[in-house]
Amino acid sequence: MAPVPAQATEITIGELSERSGVPASALRFYERKGLIRSRRTAGNQRRYRREVLRQVAFIRASHHLGIPLSVIGDALAKLPEGQAPTREFWARASECWSAELNARIKRLENMRDRFTECIGCGCLSFEQCGLVNPGDQLGGKRSGPYRLFDA
Repeated sequence: MAPVPAQATEITIGELSERSGVPASALRFYERKGLIRSRRTAGNQRRYRREVLRQVAFIRASHHLGIPLSVIGDALAKLPEGQAPTREFWARASECWSAELNARIKRLENMRDRFTECIGCGCLSFEQCGLVNPGDQLGGKRSGPYRLFDA
């Protein structure tokens, strides 16, 4: 595919896909979810403003960190129309998400540390198991790996 001229203000979905490394199907999904916007030509083809490249990069980086798309969309909604995310925007968003990420890291570390104590029997109902059965909630129902068969 030919490079996009520097003076071009809009790019096609194919160009956006190639330059961002994101499949066109994912870009259409992002658009349906309201994360990115395009305009339609007279022939009903999508055209994206160049700053959408930065928005897609922001979406991918945030989602890679485990931030739900709905939360990413809330952050992007604060951007003025037609503005690409800046370094300052990323800093503000990551500051807001730091508490949640730190809590998630703590939960994962706790699970990792407790996982070695699991005997892997399938029931996961002994008192200290916080992986699937925190507080032994299933212990009062019955014994054995019945959760494996109720799925």
